[in-house]
Amino acid sequence: MAVTGHRYYPNVVKFLHTADWQLGKLPYYLSDEARARFSAARIEAVGVIAELAAQEQCDFVVVCGDVFDSNHVDRQVLVRSLAKMGANPDIRFYLLPGNHDPLDASSIFRSPTFSEHGSDNVTVLDGNGPVQAAPGVELVAAPWTDNRPLTDLVDDACKGLEPADELRVVCGHGAVDSMWPEGSNPAQISLDRLEERIESGAIHYVALGDRHSTTDVGDTGRVWYSGAPEPTDFDEADPGNVLVVDLDSDGVQVARRRVGTWRYEQQDWELGTSLDVDALAAWLESPANKERSIIRASLRGQVSVAQKARLDQLFDHYTDLLGGLEIRDTDGGLAAVPDDADLDDFGVSGYAREALSDLSEMAQYGEQAEIAQDALALLYRLTRAPA
Repeated sequence: MAVTGHRYYPNVVKFLHTADWQLGKLPYYLSDEARARFSAARIEAVGVIAELAAQEQCDFVVVCGDVFDSNHVDRQVLVRSLAKMGANPDIRFYLLPGNHDPLDASSIFRSPTFSEHGSDNVTVLDGNGPVQAAPGVELVAAPWTDNRPLTDLVDDACKGLEPADELRVVCGHGAVDSMWPEGSNPAQISLDRLEERIESGAIHYVALGDRHSTTDVGDTGRVWYSGAPEPTDFDEADPGNVLVVDLDSDGVQVARRRVGTWRYEQQDWELGTSLDVDALAAWLESPANKERSIIRASLRGQVSVAQKARLDQLFDHYTDLLGGLEIRDTDGGLAAVPDDADLDDFGVSGYAREALSDLSEMAQYGEQAEIAQDALALLYRLTRAPA
């Protein structure tokens, strides 16, 4: 096993594969306070990755595209992330430009701030030939130079490679054709050509970015998406990981390592009884780290005014507790239909009771139904609030 700072053995290497850091990402659906914590967690992950690489005695770290969320992130994000990498000088970081941060005229990797604050252990993979990352180990990089390539960049980077004494790690970013069959997209990565080169011995491992879920691609066990170290959306199946790769001329071992601290979770809810509302309340309470949990609840069904008022209280409460809470109506949405028991609970009579009856009728149909339902639920909460 190759160990940084110790004796190297030819054609044996251990490295950490990661991608899609998207430093500086600020989701629009989070509050300003949550956005700041979300962004800070991604920078914290850089330090965690560096420490993990040192603990695992990795020779280097490859970051396969979308290191930054764009070429125009806040300067503070760039300075702090470079400081995290520079704080671990024995770990070399190789950064590949992706579709979010292409190596174009406005590239963040060519900015004065990057030049001023970058460390000797940080190298941008610009695609200008193979890079020796360790004795007997070459990185073959396919950086994005704009965000709309018209060719398979990974295939282009591998052209002309023949079997050699060196171990070759291909660093790419984008969609593999076998997973996203889009015949009209010329930039898709050809899995067949990668596997042909692996079979011939021209390349030995393909480190990919772009897919945020950790994924073993194809049949060789040598083509992987590491996934994003922190999740970015609800539809990601297995985010929050990095990969520790042991590679030699005879085989490869790939191990997931969990580094993510945020989580996304979503669920559909059919509501009709108080027990249904109880179950929803228990689900909202379930995240252990609520400040780093982003929750989406899609609601449908029919509830009473009392149940609607309780739901509103729950959503107000967990909006304050959770990192993010999104409530959606699906399949016709959630209707609050008052009954006689609801009207009795208000404890009013006379003209007030007549007004409630009118509002109740409005809540059952018509263009103003949703407004009337919300008004009834709010009034219910107010009349039952402690004096």
